[in-house]
Amino acid sequence: MIISKHILSFFTWAVLCSATTKLLSRDNEHGPFEGHWVDAWAAMPQLTEPANLPPPPFNSTDLVFFNTTIRQTLRIVANESNYQMRIRLSNAFGLVELPITSLTIAIPTESDNRNLTGSSSIDITSLQHVTFSGNKSIVVPPGAIVVSDPLAVEACQIVSLSLYLASGQQSQAITSHPGSRTTSWMSRGDHTLAENLTDASTTSVAHWYYISAIEAWQPPSHSAFVLVGDSITDGRGSDTNGNNRWPDLLLDRMAVSSPGISVINQAAGGNRVLADGLGPSALSRIERDVLSHSGVRYVLLFEGVNDIGTGDISPSAQGQIGDRLIQAYRQIITRVHAMQLPIFGATITPFGCDNTTIQPYSDPEREKTRQRMNEWIRESEGRPGGFDKVVDFDKVLRGQNVSKLDSRYDGGDCLHPNVAGYTALAEAFPLGIFEEYREGVNGYV
Repeated sequence: MIISKHILSFFTWAVLCSATTKLLSRDNEHGPFEGHWVDAWAAMPQLTEPANLPPPPFNSTDLVFFNTTIRQTLRIVANESNYQMRIRLSNAFGLVELPITSLTIAIPTESDNRNLTGSSSIDITSLQHVTFSGNKSIVVPPGAIVVSDPLAVEACQIVSLSLYLASGQQSQAITSHPGSRTTSWMSRGDHTLAENLTDASTTSVAHWYYISAIEAWQPPSHSAFVLVGDSITDGRGSDTNGNNRWPDLLLDRMAVSSPGISVINQAAGGNRVLADGLGPSALSRIERDVLSHSGVRYVLLFEGVNDIGTGDISPSAQGQIGDRLIQAYRQIITRVHAMQLPIFGATITPFGCDNTTIQPYSDPEREKTRQRMNEWIRESEGRPGGFDKVVDFDKVLRGQNVSKLDSRYDGGDCLHPNVAGYTALAEAFPLGIFEEYREGVNGYV
């Protein structure tokens, strides 16, 4: 199977990379070639819910991460040669300043029989300090992001960032991405230079904190593909540290056919198009999560199921939701097209279920709205005010009963796919659209 071969080659290369690749010192860096900044990794910033705040002793009344090191691993898109990287930290949802004492970057090594993703160990010889305008520390104002100075890095697909907060952040309103599907580590004290986190306080969680993006200096032909979505794109039902969300598996395919395009996942569980909830609505975050990112050339919108599923089941309420979703889709398309970027639309996948306790979204009126939305999405393709191309994920995942997921792909709640379902989505994605829309679109449409 195509995906499995890509995964095998990726992990083989990544393990080799961990043993041989070093982060380069500034003394050895090569001057930047002609190019531009392109996101190599990003996660949608969110206000951290109480259940996703760090556990004690890293969380007390109005103070989190006091005297704490947070070690986090990220899978990035890397060239086969040396390149420049810079890191973005976010205090987007912080109500108070975020004082960063120090940040280091290194190549992870396997620890406790784990793979490189989610590892708490690093290759100490690869370690570098990250600076911000020449300083190792920086205070991030409420609502702001900061960008590091460029680092010379040799290509590797997994990096480890160790963030130390001496005084912590004096609030429980903090910025994170809860659905990381990746193990992160925290430990009392400054361990940014440590090979392993061995302090007795060391604890693991499956969240990312404060890191919002990594950018790489890439050739002019390289670009980013941004996915705007909900929990299906965020990977609910995939394996922790497995890198088998459908965007990860799509990236594995693209590594062969479209190696100059990074896949930037700007999805969050529970996200809606029309209303805030678990993160700001899609309609309100397009500028922050799409248009402000570096090197974006393509956009995909795969949202709407949570608007339908959380709406009242009366025909009038569902009719209004459908009307507003179509209007919101048009608004997002208009704003993306204004930047001369193509935007692709994905149809909404099934959520019908025989047991509404397992899947409370399941309802005949909601299914009517889903079918209406999918009909509009399909018919909008290539028309003024419509999506440039449509990716029919509904067709990929639905069963003989079109209101339900194919049983082979059901992750157990009649809504979220399992890894086989995510594989099917990645396999079905039409890679030819990248070449077709390489030059962008007319900003008027």
